[in-house]
Amino acid sequence: MSHPGPDAGERVALSCPSCSPYEATVHEVLKPGGQVTVRCTECSHVHKEKLQIEKEIETDVIVSQEGDSIRTTVDVPEDETLAVGEEFIVDTPEAIMQVRITSIEVGEEQRADEASAEDVDTVWTRVVDNVTVNVTVNPKDGSRDDTRSLKVQVPGDFEFRVGETEEFGDEKFYVKSVQVRDDASNYRFEQFDREGDMVYAKDVKRVYGRDETTSAWSAW
Repeated sequence: MSHPGPDAGERVALSCPSCSPYEATVHEVLKPGGQVTVRCTECSHVHKEKLQIEKEIETDVIVSQEGDSIRTTVDVPEDETLAVGEEFIVDTPEAIMQVRITSIEVGEEQRADEASAEDVDTVWTRVVDNVTVNVTVNPKDGSRDDTRSLKVQVPGDFEFRVGETEEFGDEKFYVKSVQVRDDASNYRFEQFDREGDMVYAKDVKRVYGRDETTSAWSAW
């Protein structure tokens, strides 16, 4: 159910006719009602505003992280359009998490890349503020017989850059190329292999590296 309006003492973002007619500043609500009396916290100018309260829809959200999923809800403005790849904050009893939309369910077994909030049944997401990245590492000699896979846990905004050497505990590898996830839309290519190319960890599907770990490969 939508909040009927801001209460006295609440803070809202509004333009100020005195000091900031074009950019929003923080205002304190002095008197609620149809015409809300507010005071600009920048210049203390008091004025009245008619605040339009957006109707919000309680939307089911599935949050996935490392194979585990939790179900929660978020309030979304009725006229909001949701799209795969968008990110938002989910506040659950377990934690506050930044998530990215991976799929939108608009009907029984029907999925869409984009939909109005009022048409959405369930939003499927994955956590992106802390992620586990899959890495495939080849031996220095270039052979694929001893190729191995490992997982590294990093913040979502960690940068994997082609041509750089990364070290995680006992693991050390040179980044040869980086494959991008399907839900990462801000990249021109699906895979990057030119020196200097960078992909954020939350956007990585897989990193391909060359082993730089001392004595990692047995001669036997």
